[in-house]
Amino acid sequence: MQTGENEQALRKILDMTRLISIVILALHFYYYCYAAFEQWGVISGFSDKILGNVRNTGLYSNFHKSKLFALAFLAISLLGAKGRKDEKLSYKAAFTYIITGMLLYFAGYLALLLPFKIIWVATTYMCVTGVGFLLVLTGGTLLSRIIKDRLNNKDIFNKENETFPQEERLLENEYSINLPARYYLKDKVRQSWINIINPFRGILVSGTPGSGKSYFLIRHVITQHIRKGFTMFVYDFKFDDLSRIAYNTWLKYKHLYPKPPKFYVINFDDLSRTNRCNPLEPSAMTDITDAAESARTILMGLNREWIKKQGDFFVESPINFVTAIIWYLKKYKDGEFCTLPHVIELMQADYDSLFTLLRTEKEIEVLINPFVNAYLNDVMEQLEGQIASAKVAMARLSSPQLYYVLSGNEFTLDINNPDDPKIVCMGNNPQKIQIYGAVLSLYVTRLVKQVNKKGKQKSSLIFDEFPTIYLNNMDSLIATARSNKVSTCLGIQDFSQLRKDYGREQADVIINIVGNIASGQVTGDTAKQLSERFGKIMQDRESLSINSGDTSISRSKQLESAVPPSKISSLSSGEFVGMVADDPENKIELKTFHCEILNDHKALKEEEDSYKEIEVIRKIDNSMVQKNYLQIKQDIQDITHSEINRLLSDPAFAYLVIKK
Repeated sequence: MQTGENEQALRKILDMTRLISIVILALHFYYYCYAAFEQWGVISGFSDKILGNVRNTGLYSNFHKSKLFALAFLAISLLGAKGRKDEKLSYKAAFTYIITGMLLYFAGYLALLLPFKIIWVATTYMCVTGVGFLLVLTGGTLLSRIIKDRLNNKDIFNKENETFPQEERLLENEYSINLPARYYLKDKVRQSWINIINPFRGILVSGTPGSGKSYFLIRHVITQHIRKGFTMFVYDFKFDDLSRIAYNTWLKYKHLYPKPPKFYVINFDDLSRTNRCNPLEPSAMTDITDAAESARTILMGLNREWIKKQGDFFVESPINFVTAIIWYLKKYKDGEFCTLPHVIELMQADYDSLFTLLRTEKEIEVLINPFVNAYLNDVMEQLEGQIASAKVAMARLSSPQLYYVLSGNEFTLDINNPDDPKIVCMGNNPQKIQIYGAVLSLYVTRLVKQVNKKGKQKSSLIFDEFPTIYLNNMDSLIATARSNKVSTCLGIQDFSQLRKDYGREQADVIINIVGNIASGQVTGDTAKQLSERFGKIMQDRESLSINSGDTSISRSKQLESAVPPSKISSLSSGEFVGMVADDPENKIELKTFHCEILNDHKALKEEEDSYKEIEVIRKIDNSMVQKNYLQIKQDIQDITHSEINRLLSDPAFAYLVIKK
């Protein structure tokens, strides 16, 4: 036991041992420099008698024997020495003192060979040897003050301590996405796999621009799902980056499908390489709620701030107004003119003609009554407030190019129909994001409605830069489409971007409902939220305590974040953190990953160089586009005139005609 008495006794023993070494060295000087002491007159018979007795022990039988004894007692006294610990001291400094002292201690013998007076020779010898003795003493004392078990200062960023085991097995099934990777475990690099074995629980890919979302992740979702027989929808924000990948992968693997899918493209910039599709296909709208959903989607896409104001009077009124027009055209002549361009043109008709037509359809009577009453009662300010926002917004879509694509009917949006499977790519343009995004939002809404049904083929929906389009009830799609074998992959830059465009509540639901998440470099609240999601691991901790009497190093284990926010904020391109979801048939214990995805850059470059361009669908000139544009306008005029004439010619319906 370390008691005060024991420490005091030990200190006295060490002091005595050191004193013995000094006495032996002093007697050594007295014995071998006796002539000098005699000249100084410091000898006596008593001291000579003591020296004679010591000599009889054999201590001075050799010149260096007594010096070695003195040095040995000094070393013994230093073994138990305890000095105040100092982190700045090093073994290098201590051994420098000791080695220098040893050299002087033994090299002092050379001073006795100098041809000088005995007094100067003795003085020089004793000084040199004494300095050597003191340097050895100093070096030994420094050794006792050095911290022998220092803290590990090599891993200053705690990199090794924040590593954890990851899944190293390749777990593959008919739906999985498997990405080879490598990760650090302590100080070793190990190979691993990111196994997204259940993509139907949703995949969220986040990361700032340049973090590698498309190159390291989304492109592999496209290629692996096409190779495994998925039908597919690709929202290509920067057309045709992803569309070229999908097109060439389809060319390579379409023979593997039970029934080869057809490839379609929606692109508003290059009309020669786009198919035409009517998102308001009347056969796909079974009741008026489909029309209402379409109206909500297109208006929310054009007025993104309305997303946060749903339920307000001046938001819901324009939606009801557009719903009524869509449903009217759906019912008129079995939907022959039910297209978005016809809806836009009909909205621009004068109120007398417009309300007269809408009053003929009983199913929308409840929707248009507030507008008709406001018009008949000359409440024009309220009416304009209800309708003008919709008319102005929809008028932005009035362009010959958009009308051309939207008015055709070359394919339907049921991409996972076993009898007619499809791979559909829809391209946006970052410079025209607000207009194109609204139209594409309508396409996507109608597509999702038709895809999310039972008894269909497995399908994959991929959205690059998802916040740039508006998809109502995306959370319910992820929640319910799993049983219908619909995989959803959402690419975003940051959670805050999603909240800005979709509102906090809906964005949080989307983020929290997704089962598989992979994130490149993100910062701020997104990094904090992801860090909390990945949980904590047991990490080693060391602490150093120094006081005047003792030094202590304590080691412990503590739960800390597996991937702290600062690490997520500093990920390199190609490095991803995330978590995968499993299913009952394929259990994954190690779901969290922090690794670098391995792409064969050379092979991918060669593959991209061999890609074929998306083929030209048709030759088209501006006159054909303008002719289609003018024909739609003429269709609305013909509908208006023919219907009003029909009503006026029939007394039973003449009262419906509004003349003001």
